[in-house]
Parts: sequence; C-alpha cells; structure tokens
Amino acid sequence: MTPPCRIIGVLDDGAASLGAQALQHLRQAQVVIGAQRTLALFAQTIAADALQRDMGGALGQVAEWVRQARADGLRVVVLATGDPLCYGIAPFLAARLCVEAIEVLPNVSTLQLACARLQLPWQDMRLASVHAKDAGEWVVGSAPSHGLYALLRDIRQYDRLAVLTSPDNTPERIARMLVAEGLDEDFEMAVAERLCLEDERVVQGLPVRVLAQARFADPNVVLLWRRTARALPVLFGVADDQFAQRSPEKGLITKNEVRAVSLARMQLRENSVVWDIGAGSGSVGLEAARLCRQGHVYAIEKNADDVENVRTNRAAWGVGNVTVVHGKAPEGLDAWMDPDAVFIGGSGGELAELIALVLRRLRPQGWLVMNFVTLENLSTAVECLKALGADWDVVQLQAARSKPILHMHRMAAENPVWVVCAQAPVAGQSVPGEGV
Repeated sequence: MTPPCRIIGVLDDGAASLGAQALQHLRQAQVVIGAQRTLALFAQTIAADALQRDMGGALGQVAEWVRQARADGLRVVVLATGDPLCYGIAPFLAARLCVEAIEVLPNVSTLQLACARLQLPWQDMRLASVHAKDAGEWVVGSAPSHGLYALLRDIRQYDRLAVLTSPDNTPERIARMLVAEGLDEDFEMAVAERLCLEDERVVQGLPVRVLAQARFADPNVVLLWRRTARALPVLFGVADDQFAQRSPEKGLITKNEVRAVSLARMQLRENSVVWDIGAGSGSVGLEAARLCRQGHVYAIEKNADDVENVRTNRAAWGVGNVTVVHGKAPEGLDAWMDPDAVFIGGSGGELAELIALVLRRLRPQGWLVMNFVTLENLSTAVECLKALGADWDVVQLQAARSKPILHMHRMAAENPVWVVCAQAPVAGQSVPGEGV
C-alpha cells in the first residue's frame, strides 16, 4: 500500500528542529517538495537519489506532483515552515487530495516561537497572515482586494495579534498602515527576525512610527498588542449630533429614527457588502460598516464638503471597512463589488437609472432601501419599480421629538420620510434593460 504524503513542518535550524519520526520519513523519501530555500536547508538529510521539486511559484502544481508520485508508488514528503495547518500548505493539499492521501507532522509555529521569545501567552492572540500578493502601500479607504485589508480589519477588532508577514507585505509596511490609520499610538509592535538562526533578533519597545522607517531581515513575524483595552463602540442607534455635518446648513443626515428603520430593512449580515449612494454625512454607511464587521461599505457623494465630513466621521468612528468616493452615481459603480444591500439617500437626478442598475447588481435576496422626502421622487421610484417588476413596499415615517418650552416640553415634528424597500424580480423574470 502506498504511504500517504507526509507534510512535515520544519524550522530554520534544519534537522535539529525535527523529531525522529519526521527525520526518518524525510531520509526515506523518494520525492521531496519544498521551497528552494528549505530544500537547501535539508540538503544533507535528503537522500542523494531523491527527486527534489521546488514549489516556489508553482503552488498550483504541488497536488499533481503528489498525486503522480503516489501513483508511481513513491514515498513523497512536502516540507513546510512551522505548522503546515496554520496558514500553511496542508489545508490547500487536503482540499485537492483525499484526506487519506496526506499525513501532517506539525512543528512549532513561528508565531508561537515569537510569543515565546517575548513571554507572551498566545492562546488569545488573533492569528493573521499577509503572505499574499503585493498590493502596494496601504491607502486609507482601500478596497477588500488590498493585501493588508483583512489585517486592518482584525487590528480594529482585536487587542492582540500575531502576524505572518511576506517579503512584500513587510513589518515596516504594516507599521506605515498603522500610522496612516491613526492607530500607531494605540499599539505596541514587536518584530522577530530569522528565528532559530544564529543572527536571530527580536525588536521591541520602539514607537510604531520608528518601525515604519526601519528595515527587517527576512523571514520575520510581527506581534501587535494594544496599550490599553479598546472601548467597545455603539453599533446601532448613534445620536445624530455625533456626526460631522455640513454647517451652518444642518440637516443633511438621515435622522436616527429613520436610519434605524432603514438599516433594519437592509437585512444586514456580518459579511454584507453595502452601497451608500448619496452618502451625505455618511451616517447610514458608517453604522452599516460597524454592523458588517466582516463586510465592506462603498459610499459615494457628489458634494466635496460632505465627502470630507464622511471621511472625518470614518476616522472618528475608527472604521476601516469603508471606501469613500467623491463623485456622482452611477459613475464608478461598475468597479464596486456586487452588493447585498444598497441605500439611496440622494440620487442627483439619476434615480430611475440608479434603481435599474442596483436591481441588476444586487446579490440574491439583497435589498434596495431608499429614503425620500418629496412626492416627486417617491412617485418616480414607485413607477420605476413597477416597470421593472420588482417586489416593493413603502413605509411612511414621521417622528416627533420633545423640545423644552419654558419649564415644560412640547413635541416638535420631524419632516415625514418615505422609506421605499425593494428586491429584484424573482428568478425567471428579467429586469428591463439587463445586458444593455
């Protein structure tokens, strides 16, 4: 019977990092797969007649190499750094080969080693990896496609993190992202370089701004921990006066009561992608961003002053999963991810076109929610939804807030708002204009 492919975790001190069983499998292997650097590290341990395959830049071929070696009855070993099941190759191969085809012999993760060097318990660490394609320097408001996006999301949500870096997404780049997001004073940062080698070094105790200008030897890992615990934010129902708004022309904000109903009708999930069209002060999109911690919000606003208010509010709220665009919809929406929910607070005269576009782009079971204060816009929306065959309904909201009058209080009415909610036609029905 052909033995399984052994996926062996190794460290940079070579054979000294392996137990007797792992060493025996490696010495007896007829096919050894690993990064060029790792193969060189174990040159004295690998059999002279063993076939060696460099998987650098060829990750997609590894499963087929393993499959072919086992079909030929050969003993095959894959060498991986640390624990192959912690952001390693083992899950990748397990998904492409049957479970019985592999056996994992884990080692200590480099993240564990880094924590050990600093005597930091790691059971409550958020483990993260930026070992992804180089996406360049972080820019505030970058989309989820950026290589550092997921890490920033984790940094905002957790107090302690251990991060696997890459030659492109380096510790200094991570530090510069923290500076750009105004988080550099919130965190301590340590970098562990070349663990288990003679020139191993652990850098700690320096300000993040200093680390942002440093250079670190590869390979390395990063540890981050907050100086003080986070204050848990309000997720829903933030007061209107907590938002920066256009002044002295107040009122360009979806009021608290209407915002609550609109967000409820959007049926948000933790990973929802949301569009906020005509963002104004950004109140709806920013509350949606907090509710959708694993999702993303795209906001567009045509007024430059309001765009600055949205950015100010985003920074004050400490949310990183919001992209703010200065422009007039529908321009630029084709570059956004398909949404699970769309809020239209202002249309700039393009309401019918926007409704048709949104209904084409909404993901299955997604919701379009619109707020109107004029009969004309309400009429346009309803007629458009009817023509497109959408499922829709309208709710009229009118709140009254207490106001002091002498030593008593009276109720002052807010302007009535129509909340129009719609979903795309059911499967089998086409949306007019689709494919145009």
